[in-house]
Amino acid sequence: MPHAKWNIAGEYMESCNCDYLCPCIYTNPQGPATHDHCYSLQVYRIERGHCGDVQLDDLAFALVIRSGKVMADGNWVLGVVIDERANEAQRDALGAIASGQAGGIPARIREVLVREFRGVELRPIEFRMDGLKRSAAIPGLLEFAIEGVASRAGNGEPLYLDNTSHPASCRLAPPPLRMHAPRPSPPLSAMCVLAVTEAPSA
Repeated sequence: MPHAKWNIAGEYMESCNCDYLCPCIYTNPQGPATHDHCYSLQVYRIERGHCGDVQLDDLAFALVIRSGKVMADGNWVLGVVIDERANEAQRDALGAIASGQAGGIPARIREVLVREFRGVELRPIEFRMDGLKRSAAIPGLLEFAIEGVASRAGNGEPLYLDNTSHPASCRLAPPPLRMHAPRPSPPLSAMCVLAVTEAPSA
């Protein structure tokens, strides 16, 4: 489904193995990772979306990325996980979006940064929300949780980092210094949760 018109909006959360706060956020992302490689786990929950005439509401997908010391230098290894609840048309659409075949920002990332694409897998994806808390799990692959920092304005919203160059959204909500990852997992210390993301194909 190359270059189909698509648009998604929803929530996103990410964990990587860098020390807090992930240097990609404030270096656009030109700064070096904490370790020799960055391992980034990204889970997207679509509240509303479509690809062509295929509706994608209430589905999810995930990206699993390994990059070198500086993410902007490319050399990424990328794998995609699609929500197993999707029907055949939805699976094709989500696979096209996440892999870059449907155009937009994912296509530019695939063209410029990805050295090796490992393909698409179907798995159950869990994405839970409770106030400012978020958790995601793909059994046998990943599991992590996060809680946003409540604003002192008392409006129920988290603190935000705004005007970032992150491909999911320019507005991110960072967690506090204490975060949660299951053991014996490797440290997953730099997490960002996104309140709402709009990602059009063009």
